[in-house]
Amino acid sequence: MRIVALSCLLGITLTLVGSSKPKPLGQIPVKVVVVAMFESGKDTGDTPGELQYWVERDHLDTVYPLAAAYHSARMNGDGELAIVTGPGTAHAAATIMALGLDPRFDFSNAYWVIAGIAGGSPENTSLGSAVWANWVVDGDLRHEIDEREMPAGWQTGILPLRKKEPFEAPAKAAPGQIYQTNRGLMLWAYGLTKGLTLQDSDQLKEIRSHFDGTAAHNPPQVLLGDEVSSSTYWHGKLMDAWAKRWMSYFTNDKGHFATTAMEDSGTLQSLQFLARAGRVDWDRILVLRAVSNFDQQPVGMDAASSLAAQEANGRYGADLPSLESAYRVGHTVVGELVKNWSQYEVTVPMASESKTAEKH
Repeated sequence: MRIVALSCLLGITLTLVGSSKPKPLGQIPVKVVVVAMFESGKDTGDTPGELQYWVERDHLDTVYPLAAAYHSARMNGDGELAIVTGPGTAHAAATIMALGLDPRFDFSNAYWVIAGIAGGSPENTSLGSAVWANWVVDGDLRHEIDEREMPAGWQTGILPLRKKEPFEAPAKAAPGQIYQTNRGLMLWAYGLTKGLTLQDSDQLKEIRSHFDGTAAHNPPQVLLGDEVSSSTYWHGKLMDAWAKRWMSYFTNDKGHFATTAMEDSGTLQSLQFLARAGRVDWDRILVLRAVSNFDQQPVGMDAASSLAAQEANGRYGADLPSLESAYRVGHTVVGELVKNWSQYEVTVPMASESKTAEKH
């Protein structure tokens, strides 16, 4: 009888072990991770970067040093954590991997909200607008020939890897070239935020008046649109045209180019690996970028002069409004997730295409 009882007990134990992964004792459960890319100075009390509003307004007062990353993590008592990746894809990939593997934290049910500023195409965005992305395509994995040496008839010297000419069919993405987030979750976030009123000003109106483009003159609003992520900070109408085709090429016309940013392919690569390792849930990732500047020159100015003018000013024309938009829109989603955590911990919120009026 003792042998039978022990066998049954062993069977129950093995069943429990096989059906769940025990979590290390003492891990800090994280509900939402806010991913910022830069901070201008200190985390509080000076000119804000992408982190500061989150720290000050959400009371992210507990600091967790993260020696293997670009910046310490900050957290509040509600389960909201924020991190700064540092500029460029390399910093972003290294920082997110260091955070994701840190044994102090449990990210198994955490949502990740990338919330930063970006360049925007005046065809699809306006200054200060906040744009939810479903597709992120890397713009650095490529061949390139100086345009002064490219064959006659080519419109660009940028080629996909393993191709002999620009946009040669069929498209074949290299590993780490293209990412798609959970579209249902993105549409839910858009539906939750599309009615928000974003900050506008006479200054923004004046800047917008110098650009042509279908959406250039619109006031700031919440939009849907996709991102080309590249550590190369490019600028100009011709580069905008390349980015639009690059997005369409790699997504089979499913993606609609709207924003250009520097870090997100690195962040998403690490999150993809961490998901494969069971550390994070890929279906719980959101990408939000607010437009701080247009990705090209205004009417009557060449691209080089436009870029020089941007750099001379030190900050972009819609810098502070875009930081405000990124926080206001992102925080609406973060606040909802934290407030109703008992629901969202178990079930990822989703919206269908039919219930969401899309804007690109």
